[in-house]
Amino acid sequence: MTEMDENKSPVKIASLELENVKRVRALSLEPAPDGLTVIGGRNGQGKTSVLDAIAYALGGERKRPDKPTREGSATPAAMRVELTNGLVVERSGKNCSLKVTDPEGRRAGQALINGLIEELALDLPKFMAMSDREKAGELLRIIGVGEELEALDRELSKKSDIRLAVGQQKRAKRKVAEDAPWFADAPAEPVSATELIAEQSAILARNGERQRLRAKADELASELILAEQRLAATGERIRELTERAATEAAEVKRLQTDVADAKKTAGEIQEESTAEVEEKLAEIDAINERVRANQRRAQMEADADALDEEYRALDEEVAAIRDRRAALLEGAGMPLPGLTVEDGKLVYNGAVWGDMSGSEQLRVATAVVRALKPSCGFVLVDELEKMDPATLAEFGAWAQEQDLQVIGTRVATDGTCTVVIEDGRVVGANVIPAPGTDIPEAASAPEVSVPEALAPETPLPEIPAVPKDLLDGSFNAPAEPAKTFTEGVF
Repeated sequence: MTEMDENKSPVKIASLELENVKRVRALSLEPAPDGLTVIGGRNGQGKTSVLDAIAYALGGERKRPDKPTREGSATPAAMRVELTNGLVVERSGKNCSLKVTDPEGRRAGQALINGLIEELALDLPKFMAMSDREKAGELLRIIGVGEELEALDRELSKKSDIRLAVGQQKRAKRKVAEDAPWFADAPAEPVSATELIAEQSAILARNGERQRLRAKADELASELILAEQRLAATGERIRELTERAATEAAEVKRLQTDVADAKKTAGEIQEESTAEVEEKLAEIDAINERVRANQRRAQMEADADALDEEYRALDEEVAAIRDRRAALLEGAGMPLPGLTVEDGKLVYNGAVWGDMSGSEQLRVATAVVRALKPSCGFVLVDELEKMDPATLAEFGAWAQEQDLQVIGTRVATDGTCTVVIEDGRVVGANVIPAPGTDIPEAASAPEVSVPEALAPETPLPEIPAVPKDLLDGSFNAPAEPAKTFTEGVF
């Protein structure tokens, strides 16, 4: 069993040696084992090149810079990274060929490094640039509840949508019911008009009979006229038709009697009025309209009450799903207290990603990336100047508590920096020229040792190459500060 097999501690960077990589001329660094190692300096001095070199050395060709070798250098880029598990990773030569050696001197390759190092630890901005849903997906993948949580979220979304629709219907029903007319004096049930309608029909039938009698009287009057005409014609023949005349006279007399009777009956018969019944029917219609209005309002209120009960039931279901969801996340073990996932987004102490401060975003990203591969005990962080000194110190203390090594850069030359780089070299580092190597003018600065710790309010030593007014500040360096020296040849 090798030393690496026995050592289960997270892998960190024990030491780093770079030469002619991007803007770096020559640098050797032993980062603090935990907490912050801040590489400071002005823009364009080689800070980010250090992180790029580490990423390339450990990340492989996918992290290869466009131009690994420093512009103007006669010798190709060279990198040597030693990990705390004893693994040594080197890249050198024209093609920056990879050489990986384990503590027992055996050769290995990129696959071994990939098994130890989390890709996002070498490229934290990649995680920070992910969408909210992608960040949440990474976290859920870590804690292993992605599918179950997704099912709960789908159920929660469905129930919430139904609850929303029911609530809208309930409010609409209630509003319409409140605006509908209400008649307190109306009976509970519609009034029946059957008897009045029957009475109205009887009256109309009787009036029809009276109309028929009037028509009969007119008909009899016409027959009388004809009979009288026949009587006049018969009168001239009376002498000849005595018998017939007598008959006709009798007929005339009979018809006269019938006509008189008919006229007398028609005159005495008067039509009955339906006005009173029609008035009562109109009253019934008005009453029934009020009854129906009351019934409609009562029905709408009953519908609203039913929807209210349905809404409360759905509300309880939604609350129960939320409780199950919270219990699932709580039991899953988040990599950072206060971190959770809501609506497909990362939420830290109640704030979504866009509402988090820069230090909170960095803390969340670091915690998630660390949890992706616990065997990787370090992360690389650029642009730490986004944090003020107090926030930076707080982040460093948190990283130290987490036994996490953070190597970062900061556009600064004050006490917040562990080391300061100028023109590709650590300011104040001892320079040991290699035989036949020309040392650039900027590297010939007088020897200045880096203090073990910078006490609060203690200015940095005055260095000729850096303006004094940029060096004052305060920062509590890690208990085990980075050790630096520069050599012309490894």
